[in-house]
Amino acid sequence: MSDLSSIEEKMKKSVSVFTEQLAEVRAGRANPAILNKINISYYGVPTPINQVAGISVPEARLIVIQPWDTSILKEIEKAILASDIGINPNNDGKVIRLNFPELTEERRKDLVKEIRKTAEEARIAVRNSRRDGMDMVKDLNKKSEITEDELRTDEDKIQKLTDKYVDEIDKILENKEKEIMTV
Repeated sequence: MSDLSSIEEKMKKSVSVFTEQLAEVRAGRANPAILNKINISYYGVPTPINQVAGISVPEARLIVIQPWDTSILKEIEKAILASDIGINPNNDGKVIRLNFPELTEERRKDLVKEIRKTAEEARIAVRNSRRDGMDMVKDLNKKSEITEDELRTDEDKIQKLTDKYVDEIDKILENKEKEIMTV
């Protein structure tokens, strides 16, 4: 029996990355996570918006960004415009408002296609971890560090882990699809 914790850790990481990517998908609701990858130049240092401003969601389709230092309002506005979130910021001199429009049926279907592609990439990452694990236990068997029976047992365990994490990805995908299609 070999230690399969590193293989399971890689699979968990694949699911975690997939979940983070889905959080950034704009599903018609205001979700502050879409601002996670947007940085501004704050005194010459690239800084995430959430470290220089308060971010709130007062309504289902509105994000309000209130910088602690109002002199960076223009900088935040420029960064949002330069990003690919597709929303024009409204700057009133004190706060920036991001209004999320209702999603069209066509846009919803495009989003579902996008997240399905992301899900497939996550499944591939999990399967790559399975392949690495299988190679590792076969190598241990060749070196006579584990027996044939232990090899079979480890291969079964790796396959069960793979099935578990692929199922988890599928469930997360299904929930996100429902969220997008029923907003």
